[in-house]
Amino acid sequence: MSKLVIVESPAKAKTIKKYLGGDYEVIASMGHVRDLPKARLCVDVKNDFKPKYAIIKGKEKLVSELKEAAEEADTVYLATDPDREGEAISWHLAYILGLDEDYHNRVTFNEITKTGITEGMAHPRSIDQNLVNAQQARRILDRLVGYSLSPFLAKTIRRGLSAGRVQSVALRIIVDREEEIRKFKPEEYWSIDARLTAEGSRSIFGASFYGDKNGEIKITNKEQSDKILADLESAAFMVESVKKGKKNKQPAPPFITSTLQQEASRKLGFQAKRTMKAAQELYEGVDIEGMGAVGLITYMRTDSLRISEDAVQEAVQFIGERWGKQYLPSKPRHYKARANAQDGHEAIRPTSVALTPKDVESSLTKDQYKLYKLIWERFVACQMANCVLNTTQAVITAGDYIFKASGYNVAFDGYTVLYEEGRDVEEEKGKDLPKLEAGMSLKVRDLKGTQHFTQPPARFTEASLIKTLEENGIGRPSTYAATITTITSREYVTREGKSFKPTELGEVITKLMKERFPDIVNIKFTAAVEKELDEVQSGQEDWVHTLHDFYDDFEKTLKKAKTEMDGVKIQLEEDKTDLVCPNCGKPMVVKFGRYGKFIACSGYPECKTVQKIVNDTGAKCPKCGGKIIEKKSKRGRVFYGCDNYPKCDFVSWDAPSDKTCPVCGKVLLKKKDKAQTLYCVTPGCTYTFNKDDAGEKDGE
Repeated sequence: MSKLVIVESPAKAKTIKKYLGGDYEVIASMGHVRDLPKARLCVDVKNDFKPKYAIIKGKEKLVSELKEAAEEADTVYLATDPDREGEAISWHLAYILGLDEDYHNRVTFNEITKTGITEGMAHPRSIDQNLVNAQQARRILDRLVGYSLSPFLAKTIRRGLSAGRVQSVALRIIVDREEEIRKFKPEEYWSIDARLTAEGSRSIFGASFYGDKNGEIKITNKEQSDKILADLESAAFMVESVKKGKKNKQPAPPFITSTLQQEASRKLGFQAKRTMKAAQELYEGVDIEGMGAVGLITYMRTDSLRISEDAVQEAVQFIGERWGKQYLPSKPRHYKARANAQDGHEAIRPTSVALTPKDVESSLTKDQYKLYKLIWERFVACQMANCVLNTTQAVITAGDYIFKASGYNVAFDGYTVLYEEGRDVEEEKGKDLPKLEAGMSLKVRDLKGTQHFTQPPARFTEASLIKTLEENGIGRPSTYAATITTITSREYVTREGKSFKPTELGEVITKLMKERFPDIVNIKFTAAVEKELDEVQSGQEDWVHTLHDFYDDFEKTLKKAKTEMDGVKIQLEEDKTDLVCPNCGKPMVVKFGRYGKFIACSGYPECKTVQKIVNDTGAKCPKCGGKIIEKKSKRGRVFYGCDNYPKCDFVSWDAPSDKTCPVCGKVLLKKKDKAQTLYCVTPGCTYTFNKDDAGEKDGE
């Protein structure tokens, strides 16, 4: 009996083959093999949205190989990923290979380990048509929106633009925040802080002004602050009351897809795409020295917080042996997922707690190691005892006024011995207070008022955007990486440090979408559509009915927008230039064609004057003295060359700097190295300089 198992990736195939043995052949489909072709809509909207699928271009040979392997096998198992997308791939494979969809040949693995694979192979099932229909509905919905709105944006604003059901809402969230920041009016307020010492103590601690016996007083200007400070000059500071207590800090739950992306962004600086790539590799299997291919984590696309009892017990045993029983809670922890979470898979966890990050570090890439360490520590910590804090709160009187001081110390570190969750905004670290008692007099070391202004809301980071999308039910966590990649690559937003800032293009698109397609960028509406897709997956809703619910109104809105915006062209400020057409005198503007940006006359089609965009670096060619300009290779890689080409053949992959050679006076180029080396390319000149050289000279 020959048995064929089809998975998506070669890495996964290699790991599974190791556990299944010689009776099985395991091959990869390399992801989807059949899809909606890109060239056309390929959805028959008049015939209940019947999709017109085709073999993906370039995969014809692979499909032939899959058919040949399936014909030679007695049994074919479809073992693609255990989610909507994986189910759809299996469904398409069944169609292409002529397999019976009702036959029990669909197997899923929550983890690529011997236990996970044995469990999966022992419980084959038929293809879940509800999962397939949910994926089809989402794919068709996104195709209808994208293929309808993108041409509209291209005609109204510029060529090459795209819109999407989820990306348009994500962009709107970023743009709305930017508008909040612009409209924000800072308000002045003041704080008064005292630095005090207690009787018999040298320890200085801080206390903050609160108000008086009538309640809190908000200080809004300098005059008010100065008056209070004047009143306090002769005031005696005394401890009125001290309240001591204990505070328990609980560990964060294990990761789900969205929280993994958020924490990897905060702690590792990973973008969502980078996080999911490393997680996919850890799930599918990595060659571990002495063990061969091993799947190190459970499936990474999940929004469930469920943990298997075996995994919990393994963690409990490990914690007891490593740190002692005092680091275990009174009973194992179980976490409850949010109301609309899908419970098909476990939370993201290591497949074996015994495989510590240190054990596998030498076998992993840097990204794999960092992410595995994060997942391992978060999971182990989620089964550890609380961190216990001793807290102290003191009320201090100063004449008619009241100050407050608070502090804490760690009574028992608990789970924080291993891991603490990151924060979007760093919390100020608290300090312990000295021993204070009611009636104790205090000595003032320093007393000052400080001016502050309220701050606008912060721009979204990748972590905070993902958190907002998830909290509002927008898209699925598995799609966030692609969504963020799209809006950044299309230049609808730019990254400033870790924050997203919308471009003029992104703001214009959002404004147009709000005016013409309010439902598409409405957060509640988009979340309601997502809920319907979940209901399709659970069998509560018909997928065709869901598409009609959305598309029938959308089609009317689209027709109205096309009619009312016919002939309207929105000109962006960033596309205007100070150039004048040499032929007709009209302004020249930036346009976008099949091969990128160019400058054209605004009088088109009457005047068809066009010019190339030349990015002048401001540096002079070391060979002929001409301008060094930025160019692009056929593959889109940036290089630098002389604008007198072909008369002058100077080219360089390294960018020219704003410095000249102290030896020959010609331009210095800048290497792409950590030392930021500057070097001269003038024939016969060998001058080089880098920051390490600068450090040595400073030391001299």
